[in-house]
Amino acid sequence: MNLDSVPVTFSVTSETEHQLEIKDCNESNLTTAIIEPLQPVVTDSQKKQESVLAIFATTFITIFLAEIGDKTQLSTLLMSAESHAPWVVFLGSGAALITTSLLGVLLGGWMANRLSPKTVEKSAGMMLLFISLMLFWDVIHNS
Repeated sequence: MNLDSVPVTFSVTSETEHQLEIKDCNESNLTTAIIEPLQPVVTDSQKKQESVLAIFATTFITIFLAEIGDKTQLSTLLMSAESHAPWVVFLGSGAALITTSLLGVLLGGWMANRLSPKTVEKSAGMMLLFISLMLFWDVIHNS
């Protein structure tokens, strides 16, 4: 039995979770090992967890930053100071924000099933442009 003619394959997992494959090559009766890195093995559930966490974090940061100092926050601040019932104001404003967010998510899901992402993106851009033009017009007229 000639051992040089038998292909040898080893799988090694390094500390960085990359797999290395060692193959036997037969050149001029010399055995040379070739190490080829393979793609790391990542399960779908790990990718899904990361993407869910990334979506949640992005959404939280975006909405949190958008809501700081806006008229909703100022209204709840004034209502809380005026009513002397901060927890009731908190529950009412929280329920209102959850309801408006739910409507946005449901409408977004409905639009995603019926329209292409390009159409939604262009429509959102056109609406934001229209709103900014209306605000600009209002500033010019009231000056």
